[in-house]
Amino acid sequence: MVVVTAAVAWEAGKPLVMEEVEVAPPQKHEVRLKVHFTSLCHTDVCFWEAKGQTPLFPRILGHEAGGVVESVGEGVTDLQSGDHVLTIFTGECGNCRHCHSEESNMCDLLRINTERGGMIHDGESRFSSNGKPIHHFLGTSTFSEFTVVHSGQVAKINPEAPLDKVCIVSCGLSTGLGATLNVAKPKRGQSVAIFGLGAVGLAAAEGARISGAGRIIGVDLNPNRFEEAKKFGVTDFVNPREHDKPVQQVIIEMTDGGVDRSVECTGSVQAMIQAFECVHEGWGVAVLVGVPRQDDAFRTHPMNFLNERTLKGSFFGNYKPKTDIPGVVEKYMNKVMRIFPFTKF
Repeated sequence: MVVVTAAVAWEAGKPLVMEEVEVAPPQKHEVRLKVHFTSLCHTDVCFWEAKGQTPLFPRILGHEAGGVVESVGEGVTDLQSGDHVLTIFTGECGNCRHCHSEESNMCDLLRINTERGGMIHDGESRFSSNGKPIHHFLGTSTFSEFTVVHSGQVAKINPEAPLDKVCIVSCGLSTGLGATLNVAKPKRGQSVAIFGLGAVGLAAAEGARISGAGRIIGVDLNPNRFEEAKKFGVTDFVNPREHDKPVQQVIIEMTDGGVDRSVECTGSVQAMIQAFECVHEGWGVAVLVGVPRQDDAFRTHPMNFLNERTLKGSFFGNYKPKTDIPGVVEKYMNKVMRIFPFTKF
């Protein structure tokens, strides 16, 4: 047992409190790591507010982090004390059908579960305060100096990589980047539309830039985001509020028939429909990344499919956490991918 400081969410929407908490040793297939740097994702905010989610408190939030392994539990053979790692909100057990598939990056055992407050091994929490358990979040809980994570949710990375920079690779950056590179797969010179220019959308734009896209169109309701988006390769900006016609029609007219690829990063079902309907018939591919509301419905005319437009979904950029994320870090280390604009965003 180690005693550390953690930011504890005691109630929904109430300020996090810096508390002394006890962190138990790692159990079977778990690692305990020292968190050096953690970033804030909008998902953390959503579950702190708990306006549309099941409230589960007290809880230690956080899931984007870079740290160093302090100790490992029984059965952990691929990690050891001193390894530099990133925590991942999803996992790769290595044994299920998804993990054995070259096409999927999901995992039957470690599929994301926002309502699980304990560890998979025994359902118990490794955090406590004055003897009372504190719930985990996404199996990571990185708003703590030390945390315990299933070994399948830990990606071992280059020890030379600066943890203060690459910690954002563990969620939002990879989600957007991979949606473009791995799922949309634009060819050099093609046009790409990015719907939503938050962190995930900017990462998708960075993926388009790396791919050599000839034109990157950013779509957002906030005009102040365009200047920042230029740093990520965005060449054109469309604000739907500035047009009296559907944004998909605006983009079709801008591009002589539609963009080659589009990536939707808002969670708005209306934006999803627009992203699909703005791609070129015959070869256009639209990729959905944002998470819609539970009661949303996607509606489009079947002819949009029959005219050979393709609609795809993307989860965590189609990256397998343990297998692929170290390679994303190497893209940064080799100066293929830029992180500095994100750290300033």
